[in-house]
Amino acid sequence: HRQATHLAQYAVGSQQVFILKSRRRTKREGQIVMTEFSSPIQLPVLPLRDIVVFPHMIVPLFVGREKSVKALEEVMNENKQILLLTQTDAAIEDPSQSDMYQMGTIGNILQLLKLPDGTVKVLVEGLSRARVDNLVDVGDFMTGEAIEIADPDVVDAEVVALGRATIQQFE
Repeated sequence: HRQATHLAQYAVGSQQVFILKSRRRTKREGQIVMTEFSSPIQLPVLPLRDIVVFPHMIVPLFVGREKSVKALEEVMNENKQILLLTQTDAAIEDPSQSDMYQMGTIGNILQLLKLPDGTVKVLVEGLSRARVDNLVDVGDFMTGEAIEIADPDVVDAEVVALGRATIQQFE
């Protein structure tokens, strides 16, 4: 399966992660292979402090920064999708692209509640992982050019055996 136009390799912890710029998945023994969809989407960015939202997680967040509130308002007027990026340093009040991790999560706003003190409580569901190439400050908030990354195919006999052993423990 060598239809990929570009293969990028990243080290994530002790794992080697390969990202293919193609819609076709390939399987390699003992490696994590992810498919990167080639068309980027532009989404408002919600910088997160001290939390990482993963796909399929539902998390309540309290948002107080003016730019973040404006980004949420913009999202609620459109398709309710937002780009969730964790800050590298939670103490930074107005983060730029270099202050946020390159990998994030595309999220869906399930519920938004404006509180009397001006903050916003939002319930967010992580949809899929995304890699951010470019962040742009559009004045009221920041937008990011994100490329969605599909869930990895893990092809390893040890992983399959561990999965079976875990399931047996619950039976």
